[in-house]
Amino acid sequence: MDGRDQTIFVAGHRGMVGSAIVRRLRELGHERVLTADRQALDLLDQAAVRQFFAEHRIDQVYLAAAKVGGIHANNTYPAEFIHDNLLIQTNVIHAAHMSGVDRLLFLGSSCIYPKLAEQPMREDALLTGVLEPTNEPYAIAKIAGIKMCESYNRQYGRRYRSVMPTNLYGPNDNFHPENAHVLPALMRRLHEAKAEGRATVTVWGTGRAMREFLHVDDMARASVFVMEMDDALYAANTRPDLSHINVGTGEDCTIRQLAETLARVIGYEGDLAFDATKPDGTPRKLMDVSRLTAMGWRPQIGLEDGLRQTYGWFLENHATLRS
Repeated sequence: MDGRDQTIFVAGHRGMVGSAIVRRLRELGHERVLTADRQALDLLDQAAVRQFFAEHRIDQVYLAAAKVGGIHANNTYPAEFIHDNLLIQTNVIHAAHMSGVDRLLFLGSSCIYPKLAEQPMREDALLTGVLEPTNEPYAIAKIAGIKMCESYNRQYGRRYRSVMPTNLYGPNDNFHPENAHVLPALMRRLHEAKAEGRATVTVWGTGRAMREFLHVDDMARASVFVMEMDDALYAANTRPDLSHINVGTGEDCTIRQLAETLARVIGYEGDLAFDATKPDGTPRKLMDVSRLTAMGWRPQIGLEDGLRQTYGWFLENHATLRS
């Protein structure tokens, strides 16, 4: 399914993933890419979302809009994380259905899987155990989004698909030193420590937790790949009650290794101190990406190359980033 003659709405186009999807669609020659910023469309407003879909003839939707953040943000604002994400996805998915949109891609998160899920985490690990407490509200919202897509497919014959990315990074990430995910927050702290000549940078946790990281441009490529995939191939690799697909590299590293690689990329020569009084989160989060690789997709950007590219973007834009 090509779709170059269709109108494609990317919800969340100013975010890291949404902006990468817009770039990818335009690289592929899609000219009718529809976006709307928060001033033009409040995705928390059900009536406004329904009106937006009624006013535009939309053929496909990439649902990349979400409230996201790292461990600190999830611990501090759990109500906003579950409330806002449930509203955004419910409003967009239902409005898309009511407007006759047959194809939608929902972007979830690897945190949908149990805290102690067998590694690497397969799609069928969903709902088999207790979630990581620090981001449980966000995870529950994302699980609801998956099940909402599956339910509309089952009841109405829609082609709503879901992809579960591992930890993402890249241009347009949130680099807030406290509310961001580990990689961009650490990149900013190391950059500032280098600029200020600080001898030590403190990293939350023991450094032993293991994480997998995927460049957002690879995520965008995977998203379009899954959206445009032939129905027969998609059906052959999923099931009606297990339709989501993991997206990742299939390789992970410790937070200590990540911090050391970032320090090398940035040129920070001071010491790294690990604060074991702060939470590590899930001990390990590695995705089983065998379904996606069986379909013919693989990532193209290695971690260190991706970090160098991202740091270059950061240097060009850090003056305008949120403090």
